[in-house]
Amino acid sequence: MTVYDLARRLPAIPELRLLCRALATLDAVLDPGSEDRRHLYDHAWAPGEELASMRDGAGNEYSIVFTAAGAFVRGFDHESPMSPYATDDEEPWPGVLDAVPDVFRACAGEPAFRDEFGTPHVTVCLWREHRDTGWQHGEIAFPDNGDDGADWLFALLTDGTPEAFRDWAQDYYERPIDLDAVRHVYAGQPVTAGVVAALGPSADR
Repeated sequence: MTVYDLARRLPAIPELRLLCRALATLDAVLDPGSEDRRHLYDHAWAPGEELASMRDGAGNEYSIVFTAAGAFVRGFDHESPMSPYATDDEEPWPGVLDAVPDVFRACAGEPAFRDEFGTPHVTVCLWREHRDTGWQHGEIAFPDNGDDGADWLFALLTDGTPEAFRDWAQDYYERPIDLDAVRHVYAGQPVTAGVVAALGPSADR
């Protein structure tokens, strides 16, 4: 799966925002106090903007900026042959950022999405304005020996089910995860003491 497939499978902006919030909420409950949680959600990333992010601790990440205009999605697979670090000029793979519209250009150039030398951490990029009927991306000629990482970076977002998160979390946290509690959070319901207790380590069976 490449960004072309991701554009067809990623939820619309309102559903994507709710899903990103659920992932961050669940990780906060499952790993309280940690500064290295995989999924985060910043409601005050910048004036009028919210940021959902994922980092796996191995150099792979994504960021989704929700703005008044819509949403901008950036993903980075550090082992992809499309990584800027795999090219001679350390520039984004042709087509990945070239067609980003002006309304999202600031997101594409965001220093937080680059290294200290200004090299962009990007192998995947999509965007969607509220008026759009689908996710947009550039025209890309993919390398023969690999893809952009879209298939696994965004797996929890393209599947979108509580069961997918439960399966991932049980492997990641190496303990049982209560599916009903996950469903509760995915439905956008308040995190109650009961939900916290059901997801906490003491609930291991």
